[in-house]
Amino acid sequence: MLTDILLLAISFFVVLAWFPLTTQIPFQKYNVFGVIFSAAWLISNYLCHRYVRVKLLGLGLSVGRLLLASFVTFGMMMLYMDIASGNTQYSIVVLLTIWLIMLTVSVIYLFLHHAYKYATMTEVQLERAPERGPTTVLRPAQQVDEDYRQEIAANVIGTVGDEAWKYLKTHVDFYSTNTLVMRTGELFNFQQLMPFRYDVLINLLPLNHIHGINQMFGQVNDRLPDDGMWICCFESHSSYKRRFLAKYPPVINQVFYFFNYLYKRVLPHLMLTRRMYFEIIESDTRVLSHAEVLGRLCYCGFSIVDTRRIGDLTYVIARRQFRPKTVETRLYGVLVGLDRHGRDGRMFRVYKFRTMHPYSEFLQQYIYDKYHLAAGGKFNHDIRVTTRGKMLRRYWLDELPMVINLLRGEMKLVGVRPISDQYFRLYSTELQEKRNQHKPGLLPPFYADMPNTLEEIEASEMRYLVSCEQKGTLRTDFCYFWKIIFTILFKRARSH
Repeated sequence: MLTDILLLAISFFVVLAWFPLTTQIPFQKYNVFGVIFSAAWLISNYLCHRYVRVKLLGLGLSVGRLLLASFVTFGMMMLYMDIASGNTQYSIVVLLTIWLIMLTVSVIYLFLHHAYKYATMTEVQLERAPERGPTTVLRPAQQVDEDYRQEIAANVIGTVGDEAWKYLKTHVDFYSTNTLVMRTGELFNFQQLMPFRYDVLINLLPLNHIHGINQMFGQVNDRLPDDGMWICCFESHSSYKRRFLAKYPPVINQVFYFFNYLYKRVLPHLMLTRRMYFEIIESDTRVLSHAEVLGRLCYCGFSIVDTRRIGDLTYVIARRQFRPKTVETRLYGVLVGLDRHGRDGRMFRVYKFRTMHPYSEFLQQYIYDKYHLAAGGKFNHDIRVTTRGKMLRRYWLDELPMVINLLRGEMKLVGVRPISDQYFRLYSTELQEKRNQHKPGLLPPFYADMPNTLEEIEASEMRYLVSCEQKGTLRTDFCYFWKIIFTILFKRARSH
């Protein structure tokens, strides 16, 4: 409500001070009108329950209530202008202009507010629920007879092909009575499975055709014994794009793909159209990225054993690692909140524009174990970063929201980069202790020295921190600031 009062004051000032009006005394003429319009706006929004305190009202519902309240306000003001027309001649153009400005800025505010709320709801650490205790498979494994073996092989090969069959055979025993092969997208079929009856579950229906992936993973997790194996498949975004472009002639295919991208990739991720897309437009098919599927598995308590792309499908072999606390669908806005090490060892949350696929925050340890670090201290071949994200990162545009942390006093302009706990543990104990004595910064000494290896990065940060102790933080930051600017402008340093 306080935000609306501020926006109302700004809207009236902009219209009455800057718009060409016939009256020479706009503020005197429209002062009563402004009070009545503001009161009508606040009362209408209050009656439409826009000011109800909830943890997070859905964006679609918030916008719907805003539109309803704004039209009620407009109707009330038209009625007032008709009644007051005999005393004061108010302009319908002024009313319409103020109303449109107020409606526009309110919608923009809602989008920014929800983006911030979604970012603050991001939980980087996986939450574990209490384990079930020691679990064992209910029935000892036995081998099926020859006729049933041939039937299993024929069914699987007929579904996924000979190459996928050979790959999966190297990881699981299809002929064990404790292995169950399914092809279903119905959650009910997993709910009916007896817990710990099978130690290997396989679903050959691509995840692209399943609505409620997390819920399905959660059911699988509850029914597998400790270290049970789960195998699923999906068509990745890259495979889908290659297959789509091959259907049309060059140039035309790019035009068609652009609109397909808006339909398949943008609508499902916008806060306003997400629910409409999955429940009304297209509930049984979706485009999934490689990182999103692996991240969902890690979020739902699995560890990734192996992946292999065969034809248009990617097969994932995972093992049950722990019981997750929740497997609900997570919310992702344009902002992301990340926990980072700050001064005195306190963790604080930095804000950035999202540059990664959904659920990527749960893949950090997997990416490090598989690809390790590249030059500059970043992950080598980080599959989590989107194409759009690479462009934002290259020119540091993704870090613009970190100005919020600067204004809060959690960061300063020049200083060591804020890093995650996983990165922090890679540093030496001496450097960790020195880091804890200083605030992290927006411009790290990395761009003054441009180190390549982790050891060189540690040496670069150590030199900066020692200089802060010996020469003073203000003097050191001033010198490093101009070194960083010189490196960026003349040596064309760019973020990885």
